[in-house]
Amino acid sequence: MQTRRRTVVLVATVLVIAAVTTYRTGAAATDEVPRRSSTPIEHIVIVMQENRSFDHYFGTFPGADGIPRNPDGSFAVCNPDPESGRCVAPYHDPTDPMHGGPHSYDSARNVVDGGRMDGFIAEERRAAKLDCSDATAGGCESSVEPDVMGYKDETDIPNYWAYARNFVLQDRMFSPVSSWTLPAHLYMVSGWSARCTTDDPYSCVGEVQRPGAPPDWKRRLWNINHARSERKTAADFPDPTYAWTDITYPLERAGVSWGYYVFGGGEPDCRDDEALSCQNKRQNAWTPGIWNPLPYFTDVRNSDAIDNIQPMSVFQDEVRTGHLRNVSWVIPNNKVSEHPLGTVADGQAWVTKVVNAVMRSPQWSSTAIFVSWDEWGGFYDHVVPPEIDASGYGLRVPGLVISPYARKGYIDHQTLSHDAYLKLIEDWFLGGRRLDPATDGRPDPRPTVREAVPELGDLSLDFDFTQRPRPPLLLDPRPG
Repeated sequence: MQTRRRTVVLVATVLVIAAVTTYRTGAAATDEVPRRSSTPIEHIVIVMQENRSFDHYFGTFPGADGIPRNPDGSFAVCNPDPESGRCVAPYHDPTDPMHGGPHSYDSARNVVDGGRMDGFIAEERRAAKLDCSDATAGGCESSVEPDVMGYKDETDIPNYWAYARNFVLQDRMFSPVSSWTLPAHLYMVSGWSARCTTDDPYSCVGEVQRPGAPPDWKRRLWNINHARSERKTAADFPDPTYAWTDITYPLERAGVSWGYYVFGGGEPDCRDDEALSCQNKRQNAWTPGIWNPLPYFTDVRNSDAIDNIQPMSVFQDEVRTGHLRNVSWVIPNNKVSEHPLGTVADGQAWVTKVVNAVMRSPQWSSTAIFVSWDEWGGFYDHVVPPEIDASGYGLRVPGLVISPYARKGYIDHQTLSHDAYLKLIEDWFLGGRRLDPATDGRPDPRPTVREAVPELGDLSLDFDFTQRPRPPLLLDPRPG
């Protein structure tokens, strides 16, 4: 199946309202499940940025489980540099952009190093000597001099720190999988990463490094590794098949509205810092498929649900007109994703614009925004990831909760992963029903029901529904 390509257009408000009014589910609802949340929160917005560890962004945030220090205030941890022979302690690095390190499954094991958390520089040095066009590398950006021990502080990311001070910071949020972007995004929407040979879910086998790659990723690797002059057709780069069940399937059955909004790849930042998206010749509705896997899930592509994958302009209009769907995933492009070599400043500005827009929306009072980063990007973190199954968790990443009902200045020390988003969606909109092969009406062979593992915390504890809803905290996208 060739995924439909769409051209990004600015959708008129009347069309957006009509689209929401005529929203169709891809399967008939079979159970009496309330469409609305069991809490004052009617709308969940998940913003997924790229490739930053917790210590890299919040390692010096007061009260958080940050970089360990000695009694004299110096850092109590370091990583050996195999070339210089020095053990390099974390250091403040205002450089923007930074390179980070490799972040494949093997890289995750190497940096963790049996719990010693001392392989970050060695792994970046190793990657610098390899041909990083290898598909198994999962992203191998590396610098001449390693910068993985560098961290940011409030002077570098003031808006992120402002959200943490005024809302909720999660200091034990882990990437759901010990691997790179594609498996992380598969887990984000489905709680699993696998490779399938047919549309039969039971043809799927868990795969944390090489799940079926989207055709744009295959073409990219081919162009890197082979002569560009050699003629290839679309048939040489077939679509992957993700035959297991993702969270949109039970949402469709229950009549819970959702949207997956993609900021088209390759577009530079907007001149207007308050605009969520803007057009130029390179704009389109799709970032690389590794950030947008839903069209390749069989339960999505074989139903009307595929029409819920939309460009950012649609999200912008829905926010402005007060027509937010119950669940929204908001996905950046490469320019504003914070994925090295993208800049932190551009990413923070874009996230701030998304948050400001929701805060100005008529639906701010009933919305919870979750901001996180898909995986660690090679940057140092000192916390050993818990092992809840053979695939993860991965390394620690930042997590923020922004809502009028979010606890003020609260640091959540629960063990969390992006599976917790699925768990919260299920608890608030699906009566607690899980993506469980035994009960969800669409069996698949996943080995773990991730939302049900006892180690996973409860995101509802980040909210206080007895407090007076707090007003918006509008921030300058380009502070200072």
